[in-house]
Amino acid sequence: MELLQYTSGDATEALDWLTQLDREHKLTDDNYGIGDFIEDLKKHGYLQEDQMNGAYLITAKTEQTIRKRSLDEIFGKLKKSKQGNHNIFKSGLGDELNPETRPFEFGDALEAIDYTGSLKNAFINHGVDQLSLLENDLEIHETDFKTQTSTVMMIDISHSMILYGEDRITPAKKVAMAMAELITTRYPKDTLDIVVFGNDAWQIEVKDLPYLQVGPYHTNTVAGLELAMDILRRRKNPNKQIFMITDGKPTCLKIGNKYYKNSFGIDSKILNRTLNLAGQLRRLKIPVITFMIARDPYLQAFVRNFTEVNNGKAFYSSLDGLGKFIFEDYVRNKKKRV
Repeated sequence: MELLQYTSGDATEALDWLTQLDREHKLTDDNYGIGDFIEDLKKHGYLQEDQMNGAYLITAKTEQTIRKRSLDEIFGKLKKSKQGNHNIFKSGLGDELNPETRPFEFGDALEAIDYTGSLKNAFINHGVDQLSLLENDLEIHETDFKTQTSTVMMIDISHSMILYGEDRITPAKKVAMAMAELITTRYPKDTLDIVVFGNDAWQIEVKDLPYLQVGPYHTNTVAGLELAMDILRRRKNPNKQIFMITDGKPTCLKIGNKYYKNSFGIDSKILNRTLNLAGQLRRLKIPVITFMIARDPYLQAFVRNFTEVNNGKAFYSSLDGLGKFIFEDYVRNKKKRV
């Protein structure tokens, strides 16, 4: 499963790597070899063979297993809670009890009565000799509203995501798969859409994430933001946000059928279009939370400028800390929004 994430879902290449590791580290023995392991994978539904060319392919079961492994690896063991619970700090006629109580009012739901507190009030108010529970003894648990959130995760797939001897795309994919698994299993009323951007931007399905590869692309941040904005316009949830994982500055625009590119420094033409979109998103109350996985000071200065215009947030994260930052911010946002 780990090798498949580095081979972009190419099962044949992953098995080739595994065979080389087996020769070097003696993972198997005469009683159980890699061939036996392959047959077990096929038997249990993790691997299938292409009837046309004999190549090995992973199955939907494997795709889901990779997402679950990513969730466990990045976010750790999450405490169980009722699905769909995204509490916001606003008390009232909600559907989640909290520890705070208040006096009973006409119209309050009976299931919200705090019986322990109410009986205590009755004993205090009327004595313990004869139980007498009146309306003014009753206490009610405060309730919290639940909120739903629509998130678009933008993943930079420009060539720099694998340059300089550092694989940045695999951690980005892992985080996206972990987020997808988290939302599917714990917050099913939320939505997550995945947008990738290079010279252009396009939407991919969650099931496509294991196969995602970096291309010989520049970074068209504008195209990614425009597509994310279009997706969120169609979402009915009142709370919307964009998570953008990138390692660099915007270097590309598409004008008509032509591409305007400049990889040297920060091009003012590209910068102005990007900042204009940041302002539009701010007016639509859609924050962009940027996760910059590069440390160059001038790149961080661009992110600060973008974040200020959008009134969003920025994290300057190492690859190891990327998942933790995204998870914590996602949950925190759910609690703060009305």
